[in-house]
Amino acid sequence: MSKDSPKAQQTFKEKNNFPFFLASDPSTEMIQAYKAWGKKKLYGREYMGISRMSYLIDEKGMVEKVYEKVNVKSHAQDVLHDLC
Repeated sequence: MSKDSPKAQQTFKEKNNFPFFLASDPSTEMIQAYKAWGKKKLYGREYMGISRMSYLIDEKGMVEKVYEKVNVKSHAQDVLHDLC
């Protein structure tokens, strides 16, 4: 989920030849509902932003697992491990 506009998401998708849907939430309503919006800090400056986290959701729409601290290098393997 991104805070970017649907148009920006579509441009990014086309530029990178992604074959899947990229979700957009400019209002941050859904991002906040999933508790992925909060204070961040960079170089001593605090600001509101999106946390890097993901959810494993089953076919019925139920959250099976929350990954609060996503490690970009191993996340795909982590999720595959949890699916097996």
